[in-house]
Amino acid sequence: MRIALIHYTAPPVVGGVEKVMAEQAVLLASNGHQVTVLAGLGEPFHPGVRLRLIPLLDSRHPRILECKQDLDRGIVPPAFSAIEEEIYRSLLPEFKDQDAVILHNVASLHKNLPLTSALHRCCLERTSLRFILWHHDLAWVSPGYRSELHPGLPWDLLRQPWLGARQVVVSELRRQELASLVGIEPSSIQVIPSGLDLPAFLRLEGRTPGLYTDLRLPKSTPIFLAPVRVTRRKNLEQALGIIAALRQHFPDASLVVTGPPGAHNPNNNSYLAELQHLRSSLDLESSVHFLAEHAPRGLSDAEVAGWFRLADALLLCSREEGFGIPILEAALTRLPIFCTELPSLRALAGEDASYFSPDDDPVMVAGKIASRLGTDLLYRRRAEVLSRYSWQAIYDRQLLPLLMEVI
Repeated sequence: MRIALIHYTAPPVVGGVEKVMAEQAVLLASNGHQVTVLAGLGEPFHPGVRLRLIPLLDSRHPRILECKQDLDRGIVPPAFSAIEEEIYRSLLPEFKDQDAVILHNVASLHKNLPLTSALHRCCLERTSLRFILWHHDLAWVSPGYRSELHPGLPWDLLRQPWLGARQVVVSELRRQELASLVGIEPSSIQVIPSGLDLPAFLRLEGRTPGLYTDLRLPKSTPIFLAPVRVTRRKNLEQALGIIAALRQHFPDASLVVTGPPGAHNPNNNSYLAELQHLRSSLDLESSVHFLAEHAPRGLSDAEVAGWFRLADALLLCSREEGFGIPILEAALTRLPIFCTELPSLRALAGEDASYFSPDDDPVMVAGKIASRLGTDLLYRRRAEVLSRYSWQAIYDRQLLPLLMEVI
């Protein structure tokens, strides 16, 4: 699809709406759409997103600010029509090849009413072009803006339904406010929250973000991390058994083993083959991931650190350890720790880990893990955010269906 997004400004201008619009634009481009951002001020921020600057879209353009001084006092200045016409003529060629236009806040705030009026005109005249009004803020319900809003046009454009346009808000509160303001049914307004760019926020580097997506781990919870090489003393067969049993409690549980086979024993390759066979026999192909299958030479320290930030818990089933650096790394990234009761590991984790024997029944260990995670408020909140508020999850569940519906 060919999609345009509009706001007064774009990055590097700092602002919540600018950030959301830019992340949404990159998301759409990464999912195969042709994306154009229209703004009054900004700089190119992604190679897959075309930025088109039209200076009069900027809410702080001198002509817009001069016009706004009169508008805030309830006066429509003579220059209003000329500015609106100029913006309208600038927008027409940009809309010629678009399928949909997403208006971020410009249909609900009075920061540039000539732009709002020009866009409303385009919405009425270009009926083949789908307009989506994406509301983060509503001027008419904000006490701080009351003195700057007046009955009649163009201010009423901010509290009227636009014929043929879809209404989107970022929260349930905004849905109720908009429904009351505009006089439409709440059910006709779609709530699509703002999201998080997980790779950027969690500072995922190298191959980590690509593997996270390609292995469909955004749909997994909880994610258990075994940041170890594939060697027999790591007792990874018990880890696979635990994941198999955990699926009775968490159907989407997964395990990520970050390391390749140990370099100093050629038998480690055959051990990996045994584990792959066990994975298949336990029907865990989509749940247990040996990153050695994708990065045979292993990951960098920075890439592994990203997995600590993505994971929900540390799982170490080792039969022996001289120290236990993953225990320290898990502590720094606030991961719950589930590990075998070895003196070296207990010396590091103390009473703050959940312990089991390397020979314990995986079903019993899984029950212990499920019991702890079931009462872990931090895990529950984190799982909710990862499953509902990553941009890709929002795209898959809400944004793409909306686009398919309106286009």
